[in-house]
Amino acid sequence: MASRATDGSLFTGGERARIKRIGEPIALFLGRLGFSPDALTVAGFGIVLVAAVAAVAGEWVLTAVILIFGTLFDGLDGTLARATGKTSDFGAFLDSTMDRAGEAVIYAGIAAGAALSGTTEVIGLATLALGLGSLVSYVRARGEALGVRADVGLAQRAERAAVLIVGLLTGGLLSATWLTAALALISVASAITVVQRIRFVRAGLAAASTQAPRK
Repeated sequence: MASRATDGSLFTGGERARIKRIGEPIALFLGRLGFSPDALTVAGFGIVLVAAVAAVAGEWVLTAVILIFGTLFDGLDGTLARATGKTSDFGAFLDSTMDRAGEAVIYAGIAAGAALSGTTEVIGLATLALGLGSLVSYVRARGEALGVRADVGLAQRAERAAVLIVGLLTGGLLSATWLTAALALISVASAITVVQRIRFVRAGLAAASTQAPRK
C-alpha cells in the first residue's frame, strides 16, 4: 500500500482502505435496496448540489455538514461495484466526471455566497482553489493517458475536501477568516501537488524509456 513516504499525501493507503471497509456494509445495504453503482454516483453528486445551494445562502456550517455526509457517501459506488462484481470502464468514467463536477459546483457555490456577503477575498481564493484542484486532476489524467498513474501528491481530492470542510465549519462558527485561510491552504497545497505529479510523470516516462527494448 502507498504511504506518506511514497506518495506524499496526508492520508496513507491504509487509512483510505479502512474507510472503504467501513463503507462496505452501507454500500451493500444500498445495493440490496436496488441502487446500482452508477445510481450511487449520481446520488452523491446530488448531495453536493444541495451543499452548493447552502453555500450560495452563506450557510457555511450547514454546507460543511452536508459535505461531511457527501464525503462519507462518496466511494460507496466503487465499493458496491467491487463487492458485486459490477465494475466497468463507464462506471469509473462517470465517477471521475461527477467528482470533477461536484468540486466545480461547491466552489462556485462558495464564491456566489461570498459575493452576496461581500467577502471578496473568498471569491478569488475559491476560484483559485477550484482551478488548481482541477489542474491536479488534469495532470493525473494526462499521466494515465501516457501510461503513468500519478495518484500521488500532498493535496489529493480527499485532503482538499477535508481542509474545505474544516474551513467551512470554522468560518461559520468563528470567522470568515478561517474559510479564507482554508482556501489559501488548498490553493498552495494543490499547486505543490501539481508539481509533485509532473515530476512523478516525468520520472515514470524516463524509467519506461530506459526499459524499452532497443530496436
